[in-house]
Amino acid sequence: MMLGYTVTYLEMTQRPDWVQKPAPEGVTLVRAHNPPAHFFYYLYNTVGADYEWTDMHEWALEDVQTYVGDAAMHVYVAYQHGTPAGFVMLDFREAGICDVAYFGLFPECVGGGLGGWLLREGVGMAWDAGIGKLTVNTCTLDHESALPLYRKVGFAPVHTEEHVREVSSV
Repeated sequence: MMLGYTVTYLEMTQRPDWVQKPAPEGVTLVRAHNPPAHFFYYLYNTVGADYEWTDMHEWALEDVQTYVGDAAMHVYVAYQHGTPAGFVMLDFREAGICDVAYFGLFPECVGGGLGGWLLREGVGMAWDAGIGKLTVNTCTLDHESALPLYRKVGFAPVHTEEHVREVSSV
């Protein structure tokens, strides 16, 4: 089935002035250094299954491994009571800019406030790296709270694009 959707590109050009709250009880954040492609796919597929995250499946496995294994790609996994709960992937490959390449929660973890904490952790780590701009994009296929959360954290929309794609579900 063909489906139209809107992609919104957002950015922030200065560190936001909010103060990060402590991690929710039982939550730890761990960087996965050079994760294997299958682990990245586990995160990607579990978070994105309901939101048509399929683009990475068009890549050869070796290319996915090169992408996630790049030293400029920082993958952070949130664990809740020892179980993966979501992830944020920061892309530092462009000098002075960080892109939130991927961000999301496992379905059973949505709605409890973990997403806002995790995104703020990612934003803070990006700014701690000495960048001049932080970018992210979302689309109307993503969770309905994605765009409002990005805006609440301090991102501002800078551009939108209309797209059409074949989807497996609606």
